[in-house]
Amino acid sequence: MLWWVLVFFIIAIVAAIFGFGGIVSAAASVAQVIFYVALIFFVVSFIVHLFGRGRTTGATA
Repeated sequence: MLWWVLVFFIIAIVAAIFGFGGIVSAAASVAQVIFYVALIFFVVSFIVHLFGRGRTTGATA
């Protein structure tokens, strides 16, 4: 998911160099939304990991 943030960020930078204002705004907005969604997923995953520490995962021998 963070790969897409990087892709849209690069698109925004290239479009800014060439002076395409509308494309810069759109690409930057998409990158920002994807970044915040990835950040929320990370925080939720971290919290679930903290509270699920007592459980064992994987195959049992």
